Amino acid sequence: MHEEVTIFEFNKTSNRKEWELVNDEVMGGLSMGLLQIDSDGKGIFSGHVSLENNGGFCLIRHDIERISVENYSKFIIKVKGDGKKYAFRCRSGEHQRHTYSYSFKTTEDWQTIEIPFNQMEAVFRGEDLKLPNYHGDFLTQIAFIIKNGVAEDFKLKIDSIKIV
Repeated sequence: MHEEVTIFEFNKTSNRKEWELVNDEVMGGLSMGLLQIDSDGKGIFSGHVSLENNGGFCLIRHDIERISVENYSKFIIKVKGDGKKYAFRCRSGEHQRHTYSYSFKTTEDWQTIEIPFNQMEAVFRGEDLKLPNYHGDFLTQIAFIIKNGVAEDFKLKIDSIKIV
C-alpha cells in the first residue's frame, strides 16, 4: 500500500468554483443547494431538498485529472454533518456515465469515514446497476449527494477527501 494521498482538502484559499453544483432542476425539480467556504476554510454544502416537480436531490462534484488508484483500497473523508444521510460518489473514467456510490450517516461532530472501494456500488440517475462495485483502477471525479426521499434542509461541512 502507498501512503495516504489527499485528493482534495478545503482551506481558506479554496475556490468553490472548482466544484460543480447539480440540483434536481436538471429534471424539473426545485431543490436548491450551494457550496461555500467558511471562515475556517471548510467547504459547506447546504441548501434545501424539495420533492416538488419530481425533484429530490442536490449534488456537488469535483473533476480531477485522471489518476491511477490501483495501489489504494479506500477513501477517507472528514466531514461534519447534521444527522442526515449523504452519499460519497466517484467516477473512474471521464466518459463513464455511471458513478460509484457509498452512503453514510452524519453526526454533528467531526467524523472520519473510511469508504472501501469494493463497497461502492454502481449507480446511474439514482438507480442501482447490476455492475461490479468500484474496482479502484482510476479516479476522475469525486462528489457528495443528498437524496433521502424527503423534503429537508441540509448542511454538510467537508474538510478533506483522501485515499489510502
